[in-house]
Amino acid sequence: MQAIYLVKNGKTKEAFEFRDIQITEPKDDEVGVIVEASGINFADVVARLGQYQDCPPLPTVVGYEAVGRVEKVGKDIKTVQKGDRVLVFTRFGGYSQYVLQKENAIAKISEEMDAGKALALATQYSTAYYASYVSTNIFPGETVLIHSGAGGVGTALIQLCKLKGAKIYTTAGSESKLEYCRKQGADVVINYVKDDFSQVIKEPIDVAFDAVGAENFRKSYKLLNRGGRIVGYGASSMTDAHNVFSKAKMGLAFGLYHPAQLLMESRAMIGVNMLRIADYKPDLLKHCMESVIQLLHEGKIDPHVGKMYAAKDIYQAHDDMESRKTIGKIGIVW
Repeated sequence: MQAIYLVKNGKTKEAFEFRDIQITEPKDDEVGVIVEASGINFADVVARLGQYQDCPPLPTVVGYEAVGRVEKVGKDIKTVQKGDRVLVFTRFGGYSQYVLQKENAIAKISEEMDAGKALALATQYSTAYYASYVSTNIFPGETVLIHSGAGGVGTALIQLCKLKGAKIYTTAGSESKLEYCRKQGADVVINYVKDDFSQVIKEPIDVAFDAVGAENFRKSYKLLNRGGRIVGYGASSMTDAHNVFSKAKMGLAFGLYHPAQLLMESRAMIGVNMLRIADYKPDLLKHCMESVIQLLHEGKIDPHVGKMYAAKDIYQAHDDMESRKTIGKIGIVW
């Protein structure tokens, strides 16, 4: 069996190395899973570039989710057994043919569920569910702004906010991605390459979901209605910062805020980091995972799988995601 180790920050061909691994025994509260497919997220790209502070010291195995079959269970495990097909939130370690994880980061899935769609549920859809159903709520008729609507979390947010009866604005960087967002349920699509979304939108926004950060965050905040909320769950713009000065400039572009300002304007800023939820509220993570699995079973959401690469093509998968060529969920198949 093998795992893909991140051994060096930088270009994909130099960064990743395939290494042999062994099936190890789980602890009493752990489950061992033989992996059939591993998900790829933009955070993995940020980690490869050396810009993700949560990434463990190198060499390490990155990756946030895996789909596979239970091989071994610790003596305290109650909800799964050997042979069950499961979705695993791995919190690093996902690029591997064998993963160990605690029970509350594992959820059973059906034999029929597409592996790529299942992978989208662990991180992207659980993040979107937490952002739009837990950290804040969306009410029928509210206006929402979803940045990067063609990405994995963006797709999930469009579908979940549509279920709530919201009017949806979304941004994307090409005509094909804009059309994709329309098909997912977006009401108004904006090409951020050609147009400034803050000039296109002429009405107050009730909730803005931002994964870009920097100036994008500041402009989104200014659009908020009274009672509006901005939910930040990423800062992809920071990957364009190549030195300490450009990083500082990007950081300042977020804007400066004071609690009194939020109070007087009745606006809210919410940060979402599912690693922290996994660390401090693992039962809430499991709730999010099981909720989106149920929504998929009920046909209320439909994750879009952009492409599933062979594991040996991890380099191409990362290059495609970094250059923003991907739409929806991508992953690798072992």
